[in-house]
Amino acid sequence: MKRPVRPWNGIKSHWPFAALLAAGLGGCVSVSPDAGMDGVAALTRERIAVETVKQTSEESEAQARARVAHLLKQPLNGGRAVQIALLNNRHLQAAYNELGISEAQFVQAALPPNPTISVARLAASLEREIERQILVNLFGLITQPSRQKISEAKIRQAQMRAASETLKIAAQARSAYYRAVASRQMVGFLQQANVNARTVSQLFKQLGETGAVNKIDQAREHVFYAELAAQLGKARMDQTVDHERLIRALGLWGKQTNMRLPSTLPALPKAARNRPDVEREAVLRNIAIHMAKAELDATILSLGLTNATRFISVLELKGISAYESARHRDPVSGAVEKEKASWRGVELEIQIPIFDFGQSRKREAEETYARAFNLLAAQAVDVRSYARENYARYRGAYDLARHYQRHILPLRKIISDESLLRYNTMIVDILPVLAEARQRVAANMQAINARCDFWLAEADLRAAIVGGGAGGAGEAASGPVMVSAGASGGH
Repeated sequence: MKRPVRPWNGIKSHWPFAALLAAGLGGCVSVSPDAGMDGVAALTRERIAVETVKQTSEESEAQARARVAHLLKQPLNGGRAVQIALLNNRHLQAAYNELGISEAQFVQAALPPNPTISVARLAASLEREIERQILVNLFGLITQPSRQKISEAKIRQAQMRAASETLKIAAQARSAYYRAVASRQMVGFLQQANVNARTVSQLFKQLGETGAVNKIDQAREHVFYAELAAQLGKARMDQTVDHERLIRALGLWGKQTNMRLPSTLPALPKAARNRPDVEREAVLRNIAIHMAKAELDATILSLGLTNATRFISVLELKGISAYESARHRDPVSGAVEKEKASWRGVELEIQIPIFDFGQSRKREAEETYARAFNLLAAQAVDVRSYARENYARYRGAYDLARHYQRHILPLRKIISDESLLRYNTMIVDILPVLAEARQRVAANMQAINARCDFWLAEADLRAAIVGGGAGGAGEAASGPVMVSAGASGGH
């Protein structure tokens, strides 16, 4: 009946000792009430100054819907489009849910390990044995403070990823808004030009019947009207596509899709913004740089923990309490005698690194650190380049749009007015007047696209500085193909 466990009389019971040990090393890490959204709101507020909220209840969803409805009652502009997207886009809400999942996982990883308790009861006819064990993972308890710091760093990374998604949605909404308005303006202009071209085409048909206009001039005017009608059809298609892209960016549905868009793009600013320190500003504010820095910091913490625990990965303390009782009947007197015994003790389990000395874990940590460092350096190079590229495109697009507004369109109007005056005074015939009208149509279409390119470049420059993606950088403005010079028939 004797057990090979020697009594341990250092303390009366190991159960309070184990509980105190776990509580002393436990720490206070816990899931935040807002699932990390305070950090996301702070990161986005300082970059785009627009409200963003996570909808966690029916009340918060109702408030967001009411806010969106209020914004949609007003004519839409770039700022309102961004605000609606941040309140209403379900992809963004899913990103915030992902943040909550990540925070819960990181907090769970940082918590101290739970002790394991086991109770066993063995009984025979005259004997009974009860054994209780509590197993505490000392390795997990000892490394818990380090794991808590790593968890906090990873939560910060998750917040930055959510902030980056917020900035991306904002950039997409702003660009989609400008494209939708540009398409609407192009359709409006081409509808008026199409009406004028149809009138002229019908006039040339009548003149041809009287012999006043030859067939080649009739054909030139008819084909111009036909090409303009085709361009109007494509412009309407582009308008539908761009409108749907804006709807998706803003997360609208049902009656909300009948938003009030302006008929023309905003006017150009009086002057382009001069940003000589655009590289420095981008490096300081771009969320991608901060994300890469946060990953490097978390990797450094992980590397320190790996180096500290590379030789030992299992260290467990087991407390054992056993109680035995037995009954014996005296063969002579027949009396029943009871015998009791109890033991208390501890068992320490350590994994011996005979085959694995931690080299692979150490190498993995070192390579992970090198990867994070190289990604940070690469991100810094990319952010600087994107900032320069988008600023150059912003200035170039502004100069081009301003050139159309100040020089080309006014000169085209002068030529058109003078040609019409000469026709009215019978100095020239109708053909030069019509040729100039075609050129003026082409110039106006190019001016609309140039202004759209500027506002898209302005949106992309914002995104290049604060982060969240280029928002469509490098894509041409939506719209029909411009009328070429050859459409004038050589006049």
